[in-house]
Amino acid sequence: MDLIDKLAEQHIQRAIDRGELSNLPGEGKPIPHEDLSMVPEHLRAGYRLLKGAGYLPPELEALRELKDVEALLARAEDPGERGRHLKRLRLLETRLSEGRGHGLGAVVQRQYMDRLAETFGEGREPDPE
Repeated sequence: MDLIDKLAEQHIQRAIDRGELSNLPGEGKPIPHEDLSMVPEHLRAGYRLLKGAGYLPPELEALRELKDVEALLARAEDPGERGRHLKRLRLLETRLSEGRGHGLGAVVQRQYMDRLAETFGEGREPDPE
């Protein structure tokens, strides 16, 4: 065992002695198996590290933000607030579709936006098809 390993073990043992590692979520349970078969082997350690730190790839972060804005839009009662949330939602959707290298066709995208406006009561009339 080298010096760094010994120091790490000492710190862990002190934390155990102080009870800092007791009653943690998952204590006494096996570590869940994670299917990393789709991640290249040389990237798996980095993937685990980033995942453990709570990092999300930009596309997944955008999807999470999109869901948050949809929830805000569904709860908003003030027309001005609803309008701001709807604009933010449209911006996020556009960025997400552009980031994927493909977007919805203009007609399909307009229909989708009109449906959103209908659903969330923006009061505008759908474009004629």
